[in-house]
Amino acid sequence: MSDLLDDPMPGQNAPEFTVSEISGEVKRTLEGTFGRIRVKGEVGRVFKARSGHLYYDIKDDRSVLACTTWKGQIPHLAVVPEEGLEVVVTGRLTAFGAQSKYNMTVEEVAVAGQGALMALLEKRKAQLAAEGLFAPERKKPLPYLPQIIGVVTSPSGAVIRDILHRLRDRFPRKVLVWPVAVQGVNCAPEVARAIEGFNRLTPGGALPRPDLIIVARGGGSIEDLWGFNEEIVARAAANSQIPLISAVGHETDTTLIDYVSDLRAPTPTAAAEHAVPVRLDILAWVEGQGGRMAHATARAVQLRRQRLGDLARALPRPDTLLETPRQRLDRVSDRLPNALIAGVQRRKLTLSERAASLRPVTLHSLVDRRKDRLRNLSQRLSIRPITQDMDRKQKALEQLTQRLNAAQTRRIDRQKDRLSATGRQLDILSYKATLARGYAVVRDGATLVTSTKAAKAAETLSIEFADGTVTLGAPTAASALAKPAAPKPPKDPGEQGSLF
Repeated sequence: MSDLLDDPMPGQNAPEFTVSEISGEVKRTLEGTFGRIRVKGEVGRVFKARSGHLYYDIKDDRSVLACTTWKGQIPHLAVVPEEGLEVVVTGRLTAFGAQSKYNMTVEEVAVAGQGALMALLEKRKAQLAAEGLFAPERKKPLPYLPQIIGVVTSPSGAVIRDILHRLRDRFPRKVLVWPVAVQGVNCAPEVARAIEGFNRLTPGGALPRPDLIIVARGGGSIEDLWGFNEEIVARAAANSQIPLISAVGHETDTTLIDYVSDLRAPTPTAAAEHAVPVRLDILAWVEGQGGRMAHATARAVQLRRQRLGDLARALPRPDTLLETPRQRLDRVSDRLPNALIAGVQRRKLTLSERAASLRPVTLHSLVDRRKDRLRNLSQRLSIRPITQDMDRKQKALEQLTQRLNAAQTRRIDRQKDRLSATGRQLDILSYKATLARGYAVVRDGATLVTSTKAAKAAETLSIEFADGTVTLGAPTAASALAKPAAPKPPKDPGEQGSLF
């Protein structure tokens, strides 16, 4: 039965294909026939799936071609497809058999012409302007003299050299260069990351945050400058908290970053000129202001001196000012003695009148009342507590007296002991003890004699021994000093002599 079904029906020579076989044949035919192709058309519906793949249509006035760009290919696209943009896509045709559809796997996307680029640029410009990114009130003022300048550009081009040379001529500043690609696929994301990176730096850190950012590039075609027309670059410049100067292309070139930046410079050199003032001009201005200030100060002092002189001439003389007060003082001085006498008389009269009104009876009654009150208070006072207090204080005084006598006795005993110890030390150190061992002290009056020459010259010698003092006159002393020693008595003949 199965064999009958596999055989072709009688009268038919065409082979039978399964659905998968026919889909595979169609796919191989498409890919083998067309290979790598380029298709020009207008971008229609654009959809980005959650997986990251990009699906869109390329159409003309009669047909639509479905296109797919895989997630890994999107970063390499020079232009991201947008609805209404006329582009030229490059890729391969393939078929999707599950739905009997064919589509094109796109690897490259390019704008179909400069007119299309300008139309896309105008569309983006209108969108950003509607969001208010071009509004003048959003633009920040540039710092007059930034300490650090961040430059976003290519490190190998002539732009950075021009900027550094111009800064060095005008006012040297510290420059931080963030290297980026200034054209091509990587231009837009790298420039946006550079602007955001400068804004994330910490002020005063190891790598300090710039006070001003310059985004610079040399001239080129609209395709070369297209990276600065990307929306991510424009939004990064608009969100920058650091003032930003755009210097992209020549004076006639205009990109989106020029509209959102805080200042557009026609050239990179002009951006450096806007960034810093001329140091020599500042010095000259400061000197001029200093001269003006000195001249103004001298002029003000001169005017005030002249004004003071004019006012001084308008004032009256000191003698004139004192004439009237002097006259008034003289009149008052003349009236003063009579006024004093009259015042004393009036006060005497008043005192006499008031003394007459006082009656002795009244005074005596007042004194009696005071005496009675005093007597009552005296009776109310008790003498017993006072006596007890006096006894208590007397006992305390006796105790203090006894303690004082005991302390004084102990103090005197201590002083006596110290005095005895000091006397013993004095006796030990005194020369009296030396005299007791057979020595003597010779004096000529109050002068101590220590040599024979001094003794012969002395008129009177006083010799102090341990038991007293002997005084000798000059002849006696000289003879005592000149008298030779007495000879020894001769030995007794009966004694045996020495053998030697």
